[in-house]
Amino acid sequence: MDRRSFLTKASVGGVAAAGASVLAAPAIAQDMPNVTWRVTSSFPKSLDTIYGAAQVMADTVSAMTDGKFQIQVFPAGELVPGLEAADAVSSGTVEACHTVPYYFWGKDPTYALGAAVPFGLNARMMNAWFYHGGGIDMMNEFYATQNLIAFPAGNTGVQMAGWYKKEINSLADLQGLKMRIGGFAGKVIEKLGVVPQQIAAGDIYPSLEKGTIDATEWVGPYDDEKLGFYKVAPYYYYPGWWEGGPAIATMINLAKWGELPPAYQAALKAACVVANMDMLSNYDWKNPTALKSLVANGAQLRPLPQDILSAAFEASNEVYAEVSASNPAFAKIKASQDAFRKDAYLNAQIAEYNYDVFMMAQQQAGKL
Repeated sequence: MDRRSFLTKASVGGVAAAGASVLAAPAIAQDMPNVTWRVTSSFPKSLDTIYGAAQVMADTVSAMTDGKFQIQVFPAGELVPGLEAADAVSSGTVEACHTVPYYFWGKDPTYALGAAVPFGLNARMMNAWFYHGGGIDMMNEFYATQNLIAFPAGNTGVQMAGWYKKEINSLADLQGLKMRIGGFAGKVIEKLGVVPQQIAAGDIYPSLEKGTIDATEWVGPYDDEKLGFYKVAPYYYYPGWWEGGPAIATMINLAKWGELPPAYQAALKAACVVANMDMLSNYDWKNPTALKSLVANGAQLRPLPQDILSAAFEASNEVYAEVSASNPAFAKIKASQDAFRKDAYLNAQIAEYNYDVFMMAQQQAGKL
């Protein structure tokens, strides 16, 4: 074969191959269905970081499917109330929700393990347990009994212990305190004399202002400043021992999940990972500035007394033993988290802790 003949045939073959690929792309795209889902959030749109993670997820899904799979995100209350999101998904009223699983611990305490429980895993540990410790599969084994499947889609990092109208100096100051507190923590803090209240985000400020409650916790500096709690409850305590690494989840109706093409399932799972990482880094970026602003506007930072932390730790273990005795699903998942927690803190205290403590000392010395 001469050179000219070879080049001619190669060029024709190349053009033919290129043409085939151009023709094939639309054909493949046409084979994929147009799907539109609604996702109800448990959060108001004004809380752009925690609400916004759902939009990050939706935008990522759209980009990965060339716009074929569209997810519409609705703020709490527009379709269903925020604290009824999981029920709406389970019943098929909406395809999915973006929420904190512990909001539904009253239906079954096992829900809380998919988000955060007192003295549980921090955010990095939760992600390690979810993605590499079998946590997603264990939670989904439980969620299947609720007609749900779920994936981590956000984390706030360790939270603050909340806003109080009066100083808390000892356990005695907690007696009879009416506090808005989410999730499983209410069952624990009740043992310390607190009267827990579960109130949606939009109703917290007026309840605090009117004296319906004496204290509240929400997330941390960025969200708390937006909600204005410092105006009516100046004492800002830390740490939020009940939320060391609270995970937000995208919960999906099990039947609707099964109807998705595998490619769309993969896109949605990947988009949840993006939302998970985005929310945590977003809070890490915004909280320092918000904390400085809160203090400048009169917020008074206070550490929780050690006797309260110790009593809360013991009370938590009592509650876990009580629940585990009658709830096999809870017991199985809690045991998995506890085993990892023990080793994770053994590891964290070596390099991570010592590095952070040294760098914090430099910050306090004004050297950073």
